[in-house]
Amino acid sequence: MDSEDDMLDVESVDEDFYSGVDSDADADDDYDFGDNNSDDSDDVLSSRNQPNFTVLSETDIKDKQEDDVMRVSAVLSIPSVAASILLRHYNWSVNKVHDEWFADEEKVRRSVGLLEKPVVQLSNANKLTCGICFETYSREKIKSTACGHPFCSACWAGYISTAINDGPGCLMLRCPDPSCVAAVDQDMIDDLVSKEDKEKYYCYLRRSYIEDNRKTKWCPAPGCIYAVDFVAGSGSYDVLCRCSYGFCWNCTEEAHRPVDCATVTKWVLKNSAESENMNWILANSKPCPKCKRPIEKNQGCMHITCTPPCKFEFCW
Repeated sequence: MDSEDDMLDVESVDEDFYSGVDSDADADDDYDFGDNNSDDSDDVLSSRNQPNFTVLSETDIKDKQEDDVMRVSAVLSIPSVAASILLRHYNWSVNKVHDEWFADEEKVRRSVGLLEKPVVQLSNANKLTCGICFETYSREKIKSTACGHPFCSACWAGYISTAINDGPGCLMLRCPDPSCVAAVDQDMIDDLVSKEDKEKYYCYLRRSYIEDNRKTKWCPAPGCIYAVDFVAGSGSYDVLCRCSYGFCWNCTEEAHRPVDCATVTKWVLKNSAESENMNWILANSKPCPKCKRPIEKNQGCMHITCTPPCKFEFCW
């Protein structure tokens, strides 16, 4: 019967198909099923296995800081002390400095205190009066920044030393004249302050490179002196420091993958010995929107300014 023959033909075709018999065997020659992409897959795997962070020692931090200062100095054709002031103002972001400078150089100079012309023209007299102690001194004992306001060396040294001992705010030091915004550069600090104060200043400077920079953080392990430079966008926040401490880059708690950071933060607060203190802080303060440090408002208006070096201003 025709129907039986048709069924036999269909069955034979199915058997050929599932048994691997191909009437067009030559067609396979058009395709290459060899492992041609093995090298590419190896590259992908190796890139995934590479760490997405770099551990920095104190020497590495100093070298990277100096490299950034020299890059800005070379591109903008300004002295290195001026480049350092710019980088501190823009949180050590070289790209941000370049963008802002080429967009409006005058505005940037005014905001950071890099004056091109002196505000005060000093007379040619052999003696000048200090603007702080109002004593008269010879010209060689009078110092001034780019603004030209005259102050004696002793008053300058006391002003800078007090600022250094007050904390990291000394990195954004301005002229002692209340109406002046001229920045005090590192050369003047090196010339006038004691060795001890100079060491404190440069310690604050190195710390600012890590703490103000969005790409770097200190290792949170007790006593660790290393910092970590992190490459964002890799998907994993797990970091292993040279001190063998593993932590999460996002929240700086111990490495906790796959648990999210918010859950870990709540868990740590709940189980910490300072939980009662934290409850009081949460009830009576607000975190700074920029640096997240708790701020208590006990008097005054709603305009709040965070402590240096943050100095973020916001409405309570």
